[in-house]
Amino acid sequence: MILERYDSMADRMTPEQRRKTMSSIRAVSKLESIVASELWRKGYRFRRNTRGMVGTPDISIKKYKVVIFIDSCFWHQCPIHGNMPKSNVEFWQKKFTRNKERDKEVDQYYEEKGWNIKRIWEHEVRKDLDKVIDELSEFIEGARNKMDE
Repeated sequence: MILERYDSMADRMTPEQRRKTMSSIRAVSKLESIVASELWRKGYRFRRNTRGMVGTPDISIKKYKVVIFIDSCFWHQCPIHGNMPKSNVEFWQKKFTRNKERDKEVDQYYEEKGWNIKRIWEHEVRKDLDKVIDELSEFIEGARNKMDE
C-alpha cells in the first residue's frame, strides 16, 4: 500500500485529514494563472502544464522550443525566501535537495535538446508582474527569432 512508505513520518493528522489537505492542493497556482493570462492577453499561444514533457513545464511553446517554469519559493528553496520547516527537518532536507536536483536535471535535459528554458521565482511575480511579463515576452521573442534564422 502507498501509505506504508509514509508510516515512518511523524504525522499529526489522521489519514483522512491528510487526504483532505493534500487533495486541496492545486496543480496550477494562482500566480501561474496570472502570468499565463497576461501572456495570453499579449497574444502568445502556449500550453500549460504539459504533462507529456519532461518536468511538466508551467508554460510551453513547442513551435519556438520554449519552456517556462514558475518556481515556488518554498518548494524550490529560493535563496531569499526559502525556509525550512521546524518539524521533521530530515525529511524536508531530503525533499528540498531532491527538488533542486530535479530542477537541474530538467534544465540540463532541455539545454541538451536545444530548448530555451526560463525559470522565474514566485517572489518575482509577486513583486513586479509587469516586469516579469516584459522579461518573458523578450525571452519568447528571442526564441522566436532564433527559430526564424
